[in-house]
Order: sequence, then C-alpha cells, then structure tokens
Amino acid sequence: MINRRTFGKAMALGAGAAAVSLTGPQTAPVVAAPRSGASTSGGTSASALPDIAPGTHTTFGRMRHVTAGLLNVGYAEVGPAHGPVVICLHGWPYDIHSFVDVAPLLASHGYRVIVPYLRGHGSTRFRSAATFRNAQQSAVALDIVALMDALGIHRAVLAGFDWGSRTADIIAALWPERVKALVSVSGYLITNVEAQQEPLPARAEHTWWYQYYFSTERGRRAMEDRDKRRELCRLVRETVSPTWDFDDATFARTATAFDNPDYADIVIHNYRWRLGLAEGERRYDRYEKRLAGRPVITVPTITLDPERDPFTAPGNGASYRDRFTGAYEHRTLTGIGHNLPQEAPTAFAQAVVDVDHF
Repeated sequence: MINRRTFGKAMALGAGAAAVSLTGPQTAPVVAAPRSGASTSGGTSASALPDIAPGTHTTFGRMRHVTAGLLNVGYAEVGPAHGPVVICLHGWPYDIHSFVDVAPLLASHGYRVIVPYLRGHGSTRFRSAATFRNAQQSAVALDIVALMDALGIHRAVLAGFDWGSRTADIIAALWPERVKALVSVSGYLITNVEAQQEPLPARAEHTWWYQYYFSTERGRRAMEDRDKRRELCRLVRETVSPTWDFDDATFARTATAFDNPDYADIVIHNYRWRLGLAEGERRYDRYEKRLAGRPVITVPTITLDPERDPFTAPGNGASYRDRFTGAYEHRTLTGIGHNLPQEAPTAFAQAVVDVDHF
C-alpha cells in the first residue's frame, strides 16, 4: 500500500531524497527544476509553456457555484468555455490558490480550467444540515464526479496534489472513462485503512504529528478555534515546503478557505477515518472495498515527486510504479516542497499539457 503515510516509512528506512531520473517505459534524463518552477520534461512535451515565477498571479476573479450531488460547489473557472477541460484539485492545508498561477498558464494554452473547493473548504457548502460531514476518500472523489456531471463534463484531465492526488487517483481507478489523463503529485495515494494500522518507524510517525493530534479532542478544539487552526496550518505548510518563502498575504488568501463552517469537521474526520478511528458511511462501502485492493490506473499518467517534501519516498517513484499500467512518465522536481503547483507552477502546468498529448 503506497500513500503519503507509507512515503514516511520509506524515508525512515534510511533512503534519502528521490533520485532525479525517469522510470517506466517513457524514459529520458530529467532536468532539475530551478526555483522558478521550470518544467522537468524529459522529451514528451507537446509544446513548452512560458516560464513564470510563482506568485505572478494572486486571484481568480469571480467565483462560480453549482449544485452537484450533496454539495453546492464553489469553483474558479479560467479559459475558453469550449476548450479541453482540466480539473485541478487541492489538498490540506491548502485551497484553490495552489493553482492561481497554473490555471492562467493552461488557459493561455486553450484549456478550460476548473478549480473547485473541496468539501469543507472555501465557498463549497453542504446542501443539507442533516448530511454527515464525511471526508472519507470515496466520498470526496464522488463529489468531483458529481461536479463533472453538473457541468456537463464527460471527460477531463485530472491534476492534483495531497488530497487532490488521492481524489484524482480514485476517479482514474474506478471511473477511467471520465479521465482523459492524470497528473498525480506523489504518485499513488489511494488509502487502505486496514493497512495503515501497522506502526511505522519513529521518524516516519514523527512526520505525521498533526494526524495524531487530530485524533484527540484537543486537536479537534484547536481546529475549531480560528486563530489556532491558522497557526497550525501555517506551521504544516512551512514544514513540508522548507524552500518556499511565502509571505503573509499569500497565506491569508488561502486561510480564508479555512473559515468554512464545516472545515474542522471535514479535516478531523478525514484524518481519523484514515487511521480507522472514525466510521465512514455504508453507502460508500462498495467503493472502499474496491479501493482496498489497490486497483491499477490505466489512463495516461505523469507522476511528480517534490524532492523537498518530507513525504516523498526514495526510489524515484519505484514504490508505486506498478500501479500505473498505461502510458506513463515520472518526474522529480528538485528544490520543491509539498505544495508543488504553487511552488513550481510552470512544471505542473507543463505536465498537464504533456500528459494530454501522450
């Protein structure tokens, strides 16, 4: 089972940062990404995107909303209305601003870019107060399928990191007909709750300190307190992106997404569910059963490893290579941390363009 938690295990077993080379059938030397975020394409690029510095853009403009499944989803949309669709999916503790530079880059290349707030974040709201605030992995994935249905999108390129990678991986594995291609930061992140009951070496467990904090009522209370959750979220962001020198304004733009009334419930449930400390809902059992079997992903895929992310496994993607059976390429970005799209927007956008042309 490979996910962000087992990345820590691999780190603790003594290997260093991922090597900078490609694995799989499409192989070519990888170029270390400079701090500006230039692409690490190894020769499959359809056309090179212009290199932009992180922070070139700060806002998306007017937000849109649509009723989709259990939610009223808030999302940004950039680019031509009839262009090929890319859906960009954020993680925790982040929001749509992780793609604030990626989206206009892709839009300038003719893509229609959809960037939704996940459940419990930003302007996305549950339609009913009676709905259980569930953040198990299949529920979040079905939110995005419902969003695609609501917007009349049959197929799209999915691109994400953190929770977003897991969500995109799940959709690609269970509903491959909906996914034209995939960009997944940190590789294969589908969670097997039972497998996560096995303790890891101490160093790996230490990396996940906040996950265990959230398993306590003290951690829940911290997330329910606006100031304390902002302090905690900023600490996590600084820790997992050690070379990203973001300023107060950058953090503040994202932190407004944490004021969603369901934020604490969603974050706490997500991490407790992953540890087997919180129940999911029976309606998702059939999906979780399939996901526990580590289904392969057959759609064209580029996986991206941020070298400075403490969750990045050694082995240059080898630990999850067998989960991707279609056209595939792996890239490692040196000097880049966990929030890869915001730290290296050109490299992320280039991966989207490239995988769309596999």
